Amino acid sequence: QVQLVESGGGLVQAGGSLRLSCAASGRTFSSYVVGWFRQAPGKEREFVAAINWRGDNTYYADSVKGRFTISRDNAKNTVYLQMNSLKPEDTAVYSCAVDLSRMAITTASMTPRPYDYWGQGTQVTVSS
Repeated sequence: QVQLVESGGGLVQAGGSLRLSCAASGRTFSSYVVGWFRQAPGKEREFVAAINWRGDNTYYADSVKGRFTISRDNAKNTVYLQMNSLKPEDTAVYSCAVDLSRMAITTASMTPRPYDYWGQGTQVTVSS
């Protein structure tokens, strides 16, 4: 079993930056794909970014490409999401998740379905 805890959310003005962290405990997640998703009020959960087990392959939603960067430190069992040039439409609860069946990113990594464990989420609010 894996426990995931997100941190780093908060209130920021448009154009600002935040860095989210996803720390794992229990079973290590260093050998697996980790994804970030977000959900705004009244909307479905949306894929944000994913990273492979070594951290040398990443994939982003078009809406965040060029602004967000996903990375990982397997020695610390932590995945990060650096968010720059934030926009009001980025406002959402951000959650990380681990897919214990994949080391490499696939098209399935862009959907919530294959992920086995999820964190509780951290709120990101971007004011205009």
